[in-house]
Amino acid sequence: MQNNNSQDMEEQQLNAAAETESAAAAEEQAASAQTSQDEEETAESAAADTSVEADLQAQLDAYKDKYLRQAAEFDNYRKRVIREKADLAKAGGESVIKAILPVLDDFERAEQNMDKMDDVAAVKEGVRLIIDKFLTILKKEGMEKIEAVGQPFNVDFHEAIAMVPAADDDQKGKVIDCVQTGYKLNDKVIRHAKVAVAQ
Repeated sequence: MQNNNSQDMEEQQLNAAAETESAAAAEEQAASAQTSQDEEETAESAAADTSVEADLQAQLDAYKDKYLRQAAEFDNYRKRVIREKADLAKAGGESVIKAILPVLDDFERAEQNMDKMDDVAAVKEGVRLIIDKFLTILKKEGMEKIEAVGQPFNVDFHEAIAMVPAADDDQKGKVIDCVQTGYKLNDKVIRHAKVAVAQ
């Protein structure tokens, strides 16, 4: 019986050893499967990270391209505006010069005829007509004379160069003489009238 017990024990030991080996093998298989699964997940994660990184890089490249195009477009716009302003200034100056060329022609003709004429009144009349023509052209271009004499003194339009005693109380604070005429261009004062003001 002791022999049976010993055999049973050996069998149990062998079974336990086999179970231990089997459990170890199962654990090893499970660990190997887990490692394999972890490797697959890591590979999938790396692939996903690579895909996200590629998407982000593509978006970044698209934004860079868009930025560079807009910067170039703005630079072209800025250059075009500067060129158009210069052209407009040239054209504006050209139109004014073309408008006053006839006045210059009239002055040249008057100068040529002054030596031949004895009548001073006719020369004065000719010069007066040329001046009127010139002022008409300037008025068409938007320039107008600032009326000063008899008007109340206004610092927006007048520059006082002298203070003169007033002859009566009605003249106080009013312009009594204009030394140099002032002008406005399109309602903007381009030269103040230099005046004497009664006090």
